Amino acid sequence: MSNIKQVTVGSYLGLRLVQAGLRDFFTVPGDFTLVLLDQLLATPGLRMISCCNELNAGYAADGYARTSGFSAAVVTYTVGGLSLINAVAGAYGDDLSLLAISGGPNSNDARDHHRIHHTIGELDLYQAERCYAPVVAAVFNIRHLEDAAKMIDEAIVTCLTKKKPVYLEIACNLTGLSIPAPTPMQFPLPAFKSDPNALAAAVDAATKRINAAVKPAVVVGEKIRPAQSADAVLGLVNAMACAIATTPDAKGIFPEDHPNFLGTYWSEVSSPNCSEIIESSDCQLLVGVQQTDYTTTGWTALYKMESAINIGIDQVSMPEGVFSKVYMSDFLDALASKVSKKEASMQEFRRYKEPIAPVPVAVTTDVLNLRELRRQIQGMINSETSLLVDTGDSWFNGQDMHLPKGASYHVQMQYGSIGWSVGATLGVALASKPDTRVIALIGDGSFQMTAQELSTMIRYQVNPIIFLMNNGGYTIEVELHDGPYNQIKNWDYAGLINVFNAGDGKGLGIKVKTAGDLSVAISQAIAHTGGPVLIECPLDRDDCSKQLAEWGSHVAKANARV
Repeated sequence: MSNIKQVTVGSYLGLRLVQAGLRDFFTVPGDFTLVLLDQLLATPGLRMISCCNELNAGYAADGYARTSGFSAAVVTYTVGGLSLINAVAGAYGDDLSLLAISGGPNSNDARDHHRIHHTIGELDLYQAERCYAPVVAAVFNIRHLEDAAKMIDEAIVTCLTKKKPVYLEIACNLTGLSIPAPTPMQFPLPAFKSDPNALAAAVDAATKRINAAVKPAVVVGEKIRPAQSADAVLGLVNAMACAIATTPDAKGIFPEDHPNFLGTYWSEVSSPNCSEIIESSDCQLLVGVQQTDYTTTGWTALYKMESAINIGIDQVSMPEGVFSKVYMSDFLDALASKVSKKEASMQEFRRYKEPIAPVPVAVTTDVLNLRELRRQIQGMINSETSLLVDTGDSWFNGQDMHLPKGASYHVQMQYGSIGWSVGATLGVALASKPDTRVIALIGDGSFQMTAQELSTMIRYQVNPIIFLMNNGGYTIEVELHDGPYNQIKNWDYAGLINVFNAGDGKGLGIKVKTAGDLSVAISQAIAHTGGPVLIECPLDRDDCSKQLAEWGSHVAKANARV
């Protein structure tokens, strides 16, 4: 037994994180995590990213998980964990594998009936894990040394297989104690397999339904991502030759240069001619579609559930029945080999489609407006762009952007947390390949909530380009229901970069006023290295996308119904 290699509990965790593919973790230190952080810092191949607060660390971990598939945030007990929890809830809504790691009180404290700091002063020391339980796939609390290895392994496996956040708490007095080193484990984990009988029956029923239809069409939703079924969707569309659209939260999943791509189906604010094709289809294939009040524009989307084929991550439903333990990729791959070509929906779209008029180019001396801002940003986007859009009008501006092959897109529409974008930009930038340039569209109201993470971008020399749209408030809320609460104090946003640079940073802040200013600023931003670029773009308070105004009226109506 003496020959068995021993490591600390914290080192065991670090080694397993590296085995699972993690390169960076996000943290804000606290006394319950300091020994743990020592062990993680000593783990080869694992880098600590120190954030300004726990909420921002969570948002950064969210963005990191969107890009790399797995992330971790390490915080102290309760006072840090409850600050992190809002970001974890958002990650749950978007099916992200985020491991929320918290230091815990000494394992003897509960037995000894102690009141401890960083709590609300009660004797109950299990409150943090109960707070987390509704927004994670599982809770693991290591209070006994003999449980450490098993719980760490189960926490990581659950996080990766469920594609949901997991909460892992480790008593502070255990992290430096020794346990046997981790044994080999396979990462990534094997994919789930469908029940063969259920799969065959589902494919047979769907094939008959599709082949009997006149105008089948496909709508792709955001659950494609956790199902890892983008290639399978492409294969089915190629086999059917039918029209395909994405929901707004799924933009970027399907290649936008594909000849059968219609754009975004978003009810009243869909891409041109898209809603007519999807809503007139006599067989809608809904692949990973998540219907919410936001994605349906206040429940106005015309999904025909009575005749649709609804394909979830592990279940397919249609009028013929519900087929359980049928996984999305298995189903789509099998279906593609059975269905007939069904081109009527695309033929109809081509009849409706009109040439897209070029966007007018502003004179260089013209005061900057949103249309010109969108036009110039579009000109920057290439196959190595990762476009991230803030909650608010940026959703609609992002929808108007064409993504060339290879570009990626990030949005948090399910949870819709204003402030998510700044931390998420940091996480996406850190997780991206070196030749990827992150472009973020962020509103001034959102930026004010989490602006501190600009300093973290400067500290770790990541170089996203942030377009800060300064229109004096919460534009999305204005379109839902206006009032004085939607106005905010103006900041010198571009000037903040120098504050955070503090003499040794390489961030670049630029404030523009005209179309010509913006063109020059974009050239500077593209050439800039070694730190973030923030381009402050003043806009009129009412200069928002017309889609936001239309969408806002429908969502407000849905909110007000009695």
